[in-house]
Amino acid sequence: MSIVTVQLGQCGNQIGFEVFDALLRDSQSSHGLCCKRENEAYQASCKERFFSEEENGVPIARAVLVDMEPKVINQTLSKAAQSGRWKYGQHACFCQKQGSGNNWAYGYSVHGPRHEESIMNLIRKEVEKCDSFSGFFIIMSMAGGTGSGIGAFVTQNLQDQYSNSLKMNQIIWPYGTGEVIVQNYNSILTLSHLYRSSDALLVHENDAVHKICAKLMNIKQISFSDINQVLAHQLGSVFQPTYSAESSFHYRRNPLGDLMEHLVPHPEFKMLSVRNVPHMSENSLAYSTFTWAGLLKHLRQMLISNAKMEEGIDWHVRPPSSGLPSLGKKSLNKDLHFNTSIANLVILRGKDVQSADVEGFKDPALYTSWLEPVNAFNVWKTQRAFSKYEKSAVLVSNSQFLVKPLDMIVGKAWNMFASKAYIHQYTKFGIEEEDFLDSFTSLEQVVASYCNL
Repeated sequence: MSIVTVQLGQCGNQIGFEVFDALLRDSQSSHGLCCKRENEAYQASCKERFFSEEENGVPIARAVLVDMEPKVINQTLSKAAQSGRWKYGQHACFCQKQGSGNNWAYGYSVHGPRHEESIMNLIRKEVEKCDSFSGFFIIMSMAGGTGSGIGAFVTQNLQDQYSNSLKMNQIIWPYGTGEVIVQNYNSILTLSHLYRSSDALLVHENDAVHKICAKLMNIKQISFSDINQVLAHQLGSVFQPTYSAESSFHYRRNPLGDLMEHLVPHPEFKMLSVRNVPHMSENSLAYSTFTWAGLLKHLRQMLISNAKMEEGIDWHVRPPSSGLPSLGKKSLNKDLHFNTSIANLVILRGKDVQSADVEGFKDPALYTSWLEPVNAFNVWKTQRAFSKYEKSAVLVSNSQFLVKPLDMIVGKAWNMFASKAYIHQYTKFGIEEEDFLDSFTSLEQVVASYCNL
């Protein structure tokens, strides 16, 4: 089944390019460590999901690109065409001459309604090209104006017009130090609107990805392109084909549907995170060997201690003893050391994958009491290696990982709102104080729900 990707704003378009490039580069790679027949099945499954074939044999990304300024879209189109491996469709883009000036209200209330028909027509045409349509993957940031404002508007429209199709939003959480003075306002408005119209929010924190680039990849001068390549690697390791539960040699047909089914058992809990091991520079990789036991031990402890990468894991954090209440789990004021999960999915790729032991992820102490571990944990596998790693594991988790950052962003936005700072920039485009209050209420409820797991 095919997924239509909607790339919104500068951030969404730049990440979207890296994702498609990583997917195709991996599927065409000869490092797959599997037989020719299996490699061909893997390639076919990847293409069906993310690409449509053109007459001259160059795959075309199943994507719609939206931005209010032409510069980034033109760069993205040209980089894809220059790769020689794939390209974007000729009529899959929508751009204008004037951006949203980092103002969520301008993107949501002005650009969105003004260009609704054109954007939704492009998306409809892309959906009609799919023989079998799974849903939408929407890539956007939440700190700016176009990606966040138009992103929230478009997601709402997709919910109205394609209510039976799945929608997963991949959102980029802004740097804590701040990129834009009003990023906390833009963030709470984006999140509260997406919580109503999206089926799942796959969250990447800029600070965490930046640390991966610095500490694991040893990159000295970190660019947005470096950050986006790490994101693309993580997303590729989630979305590339894996075997279906029924058969060791048939690939899953509906990755979005399977992800939602396994990870979002209740509409109140739809925040997902991605962690992967190993992650390192090519130079280090040449001198490294991995065992499944070692990779999974690290991945489990990353989950428990809410570590975003292998380096700096707190090995002292332990799950609460079964049957005993976990002290501090209910309170935000106490440090949330142990990260309680609702649901986890581990995806294993590479050599001897059938020998990997994932029993450690089935411990009832890792999960909330209202879901049995048998329903809360799933594992997907394939012998086909991903990218340049002989063995790799990725964890997609619905857990308390975002409680602190979310509480912090809501708190900062509330402090600005209480002093009425910059509110006039939003009210002049039709976003009233009442809309802010609704957003605060909605997100405080999300924080409380995750805290009470």
